[in-house]
Amino acid sequence: MAILIDLQRVTLEGFDRTILEDLSLTISTGDRIGVVGINGAGKSTLLRIVAGLQTPDSGNIRLGKGTNVGFLDQIPVLPAGTVREVLGEGWEVDAALDRLGMLKAVDTDIAHLSGGQLKRVALARIFAEDHDVLILDEPTNHLDLSAIEWLEQNITKFPGAVILVSHDRFLLDQVTTRMIEIDRGKTYVHAGGYSSLLEAQTLREEQAQNAEQIRRNLARHELAWLRRGVKARSTKPQARIDAANRLLAGGKQAAARDGAISFNVEVPRLGQTVIKAHNVSFSYSTGRQILHDVNLELGPGDRVGIVGPNGAGKSTFVNLMALRSEPTVGTVKHGPTVVTSYFEQGSDNFNLDATVQELVAGPRGIPGSPDDIALMKSFWFTGALCKTKARDLSGGERRRLQLLLALSLMPNVLFLDEPTNDLDLETIRLIEEFLAQWPGTLIVVSHDRTFLSRTTDRLLEVHADGSIADIPGGIDAWIARAAGIITSTNLGDDNAPAKASSNGKVLRDASKDVARLERRRTSLNEKIMSSSDLAEQTKLGSELSDVLQALARAEDYYLSLLD
Repeated sequence: MAILIDLQRVTLEGFDRTILEDLSLTISTGDRIGVVGINGAGKSTLLRIVAGLQTPDSGNIRLGKGTNVGFLDQIPVLPAGTVREVLGEGWEVDAALDRLGMLKAVDTDIAHLSGGQLKRVALARIFAEDHDVLILDEPTNHLDLSAIEWLEQNITKFPGAVILVSHDRFLLDQVTTRMIEIDRGKTYVHAGGYSSLLEAQTLREEQAQNAEQIRRNLARHELAWLRRGVKARSTKPQARIDAANRLLAGGKQAAARDGAISFNVEVPRLGQTVIKAHNVSFSYSTGRQILHDVNLELGPGDRVGIVGPNGAGKSTFVNLMALRSEPTVGTVKHGPTVVTSYFEQGSDNFNLDATVQELVAGPRGIPGSPDDIALMKSFWFTGALCKTKARDLSGGERRRLQLLLALSLMPNVLFLDEPTNDLDLETIRLIEEFLAQWPGTLIVVSHDRTFLSRTTDRLLEVHADGSIADIPGGIDAWIARAAGIITSTNLGDDNAPAKASSNGKVLRDASKDVARLERRRTSLNEKIMSSSDLAEQTKLGSELSDVLQALARAEDYYLSLLD
């Protein structure tokens, strides 16, 4: 196992904070290193330092003799020419382009590609070239699930070392051998994949809580001892009393962000029918048909994930369901109580020259009102960030602002089109927790397998031929089928299609109840683990007991429908 890159005590100072402090890291052949941290923590900066594209303030970086490093930026830059001219000939290139959905674009000029197409071509190029180390910054952005599986396979079989920043937890857990966590300049290196990182974070938090309790107990004891002995001593203990008071008031290090995403607004009540699509088809003005014969009915509280290859029509389908587009044939109707809001991928559909507080206030509001300040704080827009223009926000901050503005409309039906792009893992996890408690109907287009698994309980696949079908078993079954673990959507039961057809909505509702209760169980477990209040733990434990009983009944009922 050869050493390819060695970092010794690397430090980088930012304008107002330390970005990286005293980092030492050895990258060797076979390493698969994932990098995580909140937006702005320094993940991309670390990648650029490792790639030799940015110089740290101090420390040493040594490359092994002849080591060739390949770097994929979040927004890649490619040479001029067509896709074919940039990538060259060969069956390997064509196979990669096919899996990445770009084979039909080989004669397209690079200058005419969208951001997502550019990313896929850049991925095909970097794996086709001869490198010892691959450095990948958010490589799954703009990829569909088939393309992500291709990426996963290529990372696994790559003979050199790979270091990547990604918010795709499934990918991280599948491929990484080590994880680097960046938190306020400090770096923590964990052996193993994403699961090991979570275990280490939990242990570190427990140790911090224990250390904080010990510190406070010591301070109290010191202060009590000093006060008891004041009159008996000839020397003045005031300095030590002041020091003990400072220790008691000091507290542990503040969290990088305060609290979870909270959005306490009334959601308008939904009737039994939310969205109903009947014999819907859609064609472009050129005559090219994207969707055909779509029939769908969604009710209150439904959680639907949408998957399918790039270009199949996922976003078109969601636009039709949201009444943002009209079908060529058929009808889409909303219930009379429906209030929708739409989170659109890659679209800053707000005035970039307005500040965050101006956008939150809206045209009729007063920027910086107490209610708006509370609202912005719940999504981590505090201090100077409130008065920052939208164009000066980072990609993750813009996505967070988009979600805040979408929810400020108080919808009871929420459309999310690739909501996890540009967001860090902590934000994604907190959005998942928020959506688990949000009572409305949710329709999500996403390539993030973990996000789909945690927020949806029904999966629809948009096929390349324009048809749409339910995926029995949800996202886990879809992944297993795509990986060849199962070969049929019936999950091994020859009668499953007939059963699904006969049970219809009853089966889907039963599955939805199980998923809802599982989300609640997970949420309660996490709250119990994070609480240090005995009374709160007792209350949560009682609620968890009720949820577990309800979940057992729901699972029994769901299984009875399959018999």
